[in-house]
Amino acid sequence: MYRVPVDARLEIKFAAYASRLDTVLNWISTHPMAFDVRYPDRTVNNVYFDTLGNASYVQNLFGSSSRAKLRYRWYGKNREPAPGALEVKCRRNFFGWKIRFSCPVLAVEPDDDWRRIRDKIARAVPHEGRVWCETYPAPMILNRYFRRYFLSADGNIRITVDTNQSVWDQRYKSIPNYDHGAQLPDTLVVEVKFAREHEKLAYEAVKSMPIRVSRHSKFMNAVRIVAAL
Repeated sequence: MYRVPVDARLEIKFAAYASRLDTVLNWISTHPMAFDVRYPDRTVNNVYFDTLGNASYVQNLFGSSSRAKLRYRWYGKNREPAPGALEVKCRRNFFGWKIRFSCPVLAVEPDDDWRRIRDKIARAVPHEGRVWCETYPAPMILNRYFRRYFLSADGNIRITVDTNQSVWDQRYKSIPNYDHGAQLPDTLVVEVKFAREHEKLAYEAVKSMPIRVSRHSKFMNAVRIVAAL
């Protein structure tokens, strides 16, 4: 279904209780690959959209070899979607990549409903992005977390550490739900990302990671939690 681009990345995920954060950060700071801060820490916000038949959720649930998720991402403390990017997260077998449509101008008002927000995003991106908006029109969840970024001294291995996750159910809602969040476990998620030619190097680098490998998906975990409410 999706052709893997040459710059597609591989990733290894780890998850643990947030109480292990200091241990993980110490592991990163003392690693022989000399990881350093890549970007300033920041708050990440995402609204995930799906088809009316929940195709993204179903594909992820059954581990389809080719699948995609559509989200709108922005940074900072704004609860309403702000200037950011429409992103398609694609996956084929072990490879992942993003199709990104920058949205530098987006003015969402506090009383905008989801139809109006989707229209504003669609108008702000190129035609291909508008097609994705039409294909995946249904808001599923809004999530937020705090992200730290690190990069190895040779530039080959990237690590992100996510904490303070929050999620708000948007399913079947015409008006955004910014106020009634779901209760999430207090966890941290570590993602190690690298190009295919650095796979051996990456697996060697994370052998001593002090937490366990996980198939953690923020999107899937959030949908499961809000669906259980």
